[in-house]
Amino acid sequence: MNSDYLIIKTLAEEQNMRKAAERLFLSQPALSLRLQTIEKEWQTKLFLRSQKGLTATPEGELVIEFANNMLQQREEVFEAIQSLNSKVHGTLKIACASIVGQNWLPKVLKDFVQTYPEAKISLLTGWSSEIVKAIYDGEAQIGIVRGQTDWKGNKLHLFRDTLYLVDKDMTAIDDVLTTEKPLIQFKSDSNYYQEIQQWWQKHFSVNPKRQIIVDQIETCKQMALNGIGYAILPSITLTGHENVNKIPLTNNEKEFELTRDTWLIGYDASFDLPQVDAFVKIVNEHAKKFQ
Repeated sequence: MNSDYLIIKTLAEEQNMRKAAERLFLSQPALSLRLQTIEKEWQTKLFLRSQKGLTATPEGELVIEFANNMLQQREEVFEAIQSLNSKVHGTLKIACASIVGQNWLPKVLKDFVQTYPEAKISLLTGWSSEIVKAIYDGEAQIGIVRGQTDWKGNKLHLFRDTLYLVDKDMTAIDDVLTTEKPLIQFKSDSNYYQEIQQWWQKHFSVNPKRQIIVDQIETCKQMALNGIGYAILPSITLTGHENVNKIPLTNNEKEFELTRDTWLIGYDASFDLPQVDAFVKIVNEHAKKFQ
């Protein structure tokens, strides 16, 4: 029966027989037959087919919700059983801010997988607001977020990285007032963009002469590395091997500092799971090295 629930869930997510069959490692004819059997058991049509793909019927929506709930309950029971076992296995469900997932988390996960080969990993990446939602919705046990996050549960500070002005030519902060290059900024739903705007307004009386807004921080970095403009980037994105000048946005005045904090968040119950507890220990070791 669990395989039937998985089929329903996958069809609802993909809305396409071919893609669903690939995910389930079935042929399309085999998947079509399984769906017919499932619909016969429920005595109703669950999906309508068209050239655009699959669309759930009203009855199908009810069955999809039921299937998702059953799979979720099974996973929760399975994890509860694993928590009684001293061996670390089960699934570690992480939701992580994209910038951390790209630049810092891979080394952490490598250590985790090597230390606990029987554990499985489920990883979601996105904006910090999406990470918080993933934990609320039960899609993740723990999350790694950036900046100021309104989280009332367990919240562990991992590290703080400095923000740098990155440019091929400029060697001092005040050079931004005379350069003709544009300021390249990464914009997301986080407060990163707003923090840079506030920092600029606090320390300069005029706006940048030119600006380019991009939607990916890696795009922002590559444009700066190629001399198209200058950017303000957190140290987590910089390896130290880039052929650019890196000017920290700090001086002797504390209010001149612009830094970025990274946090590990989750509900208390999640931190009691063996796989989460093991992951937190490895995360803390890597966080100490970063600071």
